[in-house]
Amino acid sequence: MTRTRLYRNGSLILEDFPTADISEYVNDPDVAVWLDLCDPCSADFAMISEEFGLHELAVEDARHEHQRPKLDRYRTHAFLSAYAISADETGGQLTASELSVFITPTALITIRPDHRFDIEKVVERWDNNSDLAKYGVGFLLHGLLDHIVDGHFAAVQDLDDRIEAVEDLLFDEGREQMDSVQRDSYALRKNLTRLRRVVLPMREVVNSLLRRDLHVVAEPLLPYYQDVYDHVLRATEWTESLRDMITSIMETNLTVQGNRMNLIMKKVTSWASIVAVPTAVTGFYGQNVPYPGVNTHVGFLTSTGVMVVASGLLYWVFKRKDWI
Repeated sequence: MTRTRLYRNGSLILEDFPTADISEYVNDPDVAVWLDLCDPCSADFAMISEEFGLHELAVEDARHEHQRPKLDRYRTHAFLSAYAISADETGGQLTASELSVFITPTALITIRPDHRFDIEKVVERWDNNSDLAKYGVGFLLHGLLDHIVDGHFAAVQDLDDRIEAVEDLLFDEGREQMDSVQRDSYALRKNLTRLRRVVLPMREVVNSLLRRDLHVVAEPLLPYYQDVYDHVLRATEWTESLRDMITSIMETNLTVQGNRMNLIMKKVTSWASIVAVPTAVTGFYGQNVPYPGVNTHVGFLTSTGVMVVASGLLYWVFKRKDWI
């Protein structure tokens, strides 16, 4: 599937025109062409390589998925690889949608391997900021990056909320809560690792675009790109703090489990000590030798009294020391 748009002097004049007509516009310095390819085939890559004169290494990177977020510069264009992040509302699982972007002086080419990346949100952002369309490709690229970075920020915030929910369960009693904390903390750490791989490299990507020698961002657009860069920095710093929070949760969970185990051991030892008293008394009276009170009611009552008093005394002492 392909989508096209043509801006001339800041106005949208054509949309969804045939890709065969692109060659008529790309050499005009007053236009900005957007071409979107979803699940492209070999013929699509051959077409854009010929129409826009793209470097073979950049085209190869766009063909192969799982690229690292980056910005590569070539003589006539730049290649950008980025990921949009979305979170499952029920399970909190993060999903990354890869996006490859070719940036030329008069065209922005977006390549999506599947439909997970919602390009309609980007188009809506362009339409809502049409007053910036006069800045051409820089305007299109800003809307795309702004949408991606906002998604990163939302994912970080969602992860923060889930971490706080796990923190609230740390000191709850019950086997289910303990299992939930352990399971969720490991899942959160896995999601955070995936998020950091996407968010952290974007700092260098946006910073490179702000360089004046790249000639992609016009002077009036610099404050808008700087705003995107600030959001990237905030998301980056937030992910680092979340990593510390998850580490703290896992360490605290181990400490709480250790304390609970120590408490259980104290209780078991205390009850074993109490039970040992009647065992010792009955063992003594069970000897096959004469002793005071043997075969009499007085001896039975004496042994019973010793067991009750000694066990009660031990229970009172252990209770006072909070061992039971």
